Amino acid sequence: MSVVDFARFVDELATQSGGAILPFFRAAFSTEDKARGGGAFDPVTEADRAGETVMRRLIKQTFPSHGILGEEFGTEGADAEYVWVLDPIDGTRGFIAGLPLWGTLIGLTRHGVPCYGLMNQPFTGERFSGDGKSAQYRGPHGSRRLHTRRKADLKDAVMATTDPRLFADGPDRDAYGRVEAAVRLSRYGTDCYAYCMLAAGQIDLVVETGLKPYDIVAMIPVIEGAGGVVTTWDGGPAAGGGAIVAAGDPRLHEAALKLLRP
Repeated sequence: MSVVDFARFVDELATQSGGAILPFFRAAFSTEDKARGGGAFDPVTEADRAGETVMRRLIKQTFPSHGILGEEFGTEGADAEYVWVLDPIDGTRGFIAGLPLWGTLIGLTRHGVPCYGLMNQPFTGERFSGDGKSAQYRGPHGSRRLHTRRKADLKDAVMATTDPRLFADGPDRDAYGRVEAAVRLSRYGTDCYAYCMLAAGQIDLVVETGLKPYDIVAMIPVIEGAGGVVTTWDGGPAAGGGAIVAAGDPRLHEAALKLLRP
């Protein structure tokens, strides 16, 4: 399959999933708690399931030999050379609240390594994509290459995290607190948008924990393609999720790691 055909296919995934999800946004729909009262509120909506269903169907029709890992319907063909990693709505809490800080994450791995990613926000009409070598933005005001911002010192950095309450009491919360105390400004409630803004040079640092592969795989090629760095807190590969730190500048990444490590 040619590069042009591949790009067209991923755009079609984004368009079709956006078409399935968008009618639910700022409308009446049912919400379930996947935690079932056993932990922090973990919502799933009709829109999440509708978006993933559309993407799975298109992938199976076009690439029947590929595997799929999705948030809502699990894993098929995990040992395939190529595996699609899907999160139909990353930022479901924002979606429920009518805030446009959510997006559809479409990632692709080859032999377990992220090789392409796209974040689609159908409400704002924005798409952020990358292949690890370059990254692009497309939106209502045109298209452009994405480049991270060069900030070496934590005291000058803008940091984002989804919610500091997601850090469990103990070492993780203490580690996050050390970084937050060192930066210039912190913002919350951003989910996947934080990584996109890091790639766009608006945010310098993202610190998260408790991520699943479908929360981060699509964003890795975008961040790296824009010149950033993303790893686990111990400096390992980020594709498996867990405790994640992303930075626009390698020097800033190293400074954050020193505070996050025990």
